[in-house]
Amino acid sequence: MRTPHARSPLFRATALALIAATAFTTAGCAKRGKSDIPYIARDVGTLYTTARQRLDNGDYKIAAALFDEVERQHPYSVWARRAQLMSAFSYYLAHDYTASIQSAQRFLSVHPGNRDAPYAYYLVSLGYYEQISDVTRDQKITQQALDSLGELTRRYPNTKYAADARLKIDLVRDHLAGKEMEIGRFYERRGLWLAADGRFRHVVEDYQTTTHAPEALMRLTETSLALGVPDEARKAAAVLGANYPGTQWYERAYKLSQEHPPVAVAAIAPGQPIVPLNSTLSIPTKSKEINRDTRAAPVTNGSSTNPGNPNPGQ
Repeated sequence: MRTPHARSPLFRATALALIAATAFTTAGCAKRGKSDIPYIARDVGTLYTTARQRLDNGDYKIAAALFDEVERQHPYSVWARRAQLMSAFSYYLAHDYTASIQSAQRFLSVHPGNRDAPYAYYLVSLGYYEQISDVTRDQKITQQALDSLGELTRRYPNTKYAADARLKIDLVRDHLAGKEMEIGRFYERRGLWLAADGRFRHVVEDYQTTTHAPEALMRLTETSLALGVPDEARKAAAVLGANYPGTQWYERAYKLSQEHPPVAVAAIAPGQPIVPLNSTLSIPTKSKEINRDTRAAPVTNGSSTNPGNPNPGQ
């Protein structure tokens, strides 16, 4: 379930730093004219200052349109380059994430080596991240968020944006695992044991550090018994006992093993975890804890949290 994050002083402070950096140099390029603002020829300083004032006043959509005008009317000035990124930032604040992504991607296509490229990648990632929907709905956007966050960490691993992205990747993976569990439980309720088994096994093998791994192992115990393969049920229960011995999921798996007593499974008792020999399943000894009530991870900069905007080059 999507839980929007609160924007922090760092987010606003660094954005203001981007606005303030308005030295005149040569750069930039043209884009399509996308604006509801009537075309009135104005000097670049007036346009940029007006856009900044609108942004400061919270008129984010108007600010975005004015930043677009800077680029449309003065495509070869350095202000055009900055206006592209500020347009993406303004659309993000206005919750128009599609437009924000498009503006940031346009900036990257024209200025891939710019010093502010990491922030542009970050805005793209946030645009997808903020659109993540409940696990009962299609998760295409969630996968796009994971892909864009991964690209940011690969390209710029030592930036503060990558540090925040790595925390968000954990949350996104947990969300995708939750979707697999939702589908698996759906199949299981209808007695489609093989289909359910495949979903739960996918969680165990590909999302084993998420909060859904213990339940997935317990469900594998259920589906394996239903499919008549008690050895697989024994393996799932044993891995569950070895890694999560104090959980409700292991208690349930142990109870199932007592009700359907293959000898090897019946020997597994709560508090006495057994790691199965030659098991095809594996879970790390310590599962990473994820706070699912907090979707926005902090970017550390003093006492501030949440995403920030870089100070662009001159």
